[in-house]
This record gives sequence, C-alpha cells and structure tokens, in this order.
Amino acid sequence: MLFKPLLACFLCNNGVYCDNQTVGDYIADIIVEESVILELKSVKELHPAHEAQLINYLKATCIEVGLLINFGESVGIKRKVFSQ
Repeated sequence: MLFKPLLACFLCNNGVYCDNQTVGDYIADIIVEESVILELKSVKELHPAHEAQLINYLKATCIEVGLLINFGESVGIKRKVFSQ
C-alpha cells in the first residue's frame, strides 16, 4: 500500500500529527491528532466488513470519529462516528 506512507508523510509535512496505534491484535492505518482514525483500503468497492473493522477500532479506543477511505476502483470516503 504505497498510499499509506505517502498520506502519512503528507500529513506530517503539513504540521498534522499522525501515528499508527495497536488496537488489540491489529494496527490502525493512521490516527490523526489522536482524534480521527483513517482506515485505508484499495479494493474494488467497500463492504460492510470494512465498515465493521473501523467501528471495532473506534470501540477499542477513545476515538469517536473514523474515515474509511478507498483508493481502489470505486474511490470514496465514508465517515463513521461511535459515541462511547
């Protein structure tokens, strides 16, 4: 996934703090300013399982907002909110 390090580099170069964080046995792709999880995909289309993965990351952290971003054939962004 070439776009993941490029996006992280772009954010950092523009003064936005971002990091990876272990969530259980998994690692969230990018966490921005400790307030938004970016879950990056490169698939033909997003499926409910991709959304469920992001919701699980939100549940496992104190972060309420996540963006599911697809760089694949059907480019798109879905915003998910989970209130603790």
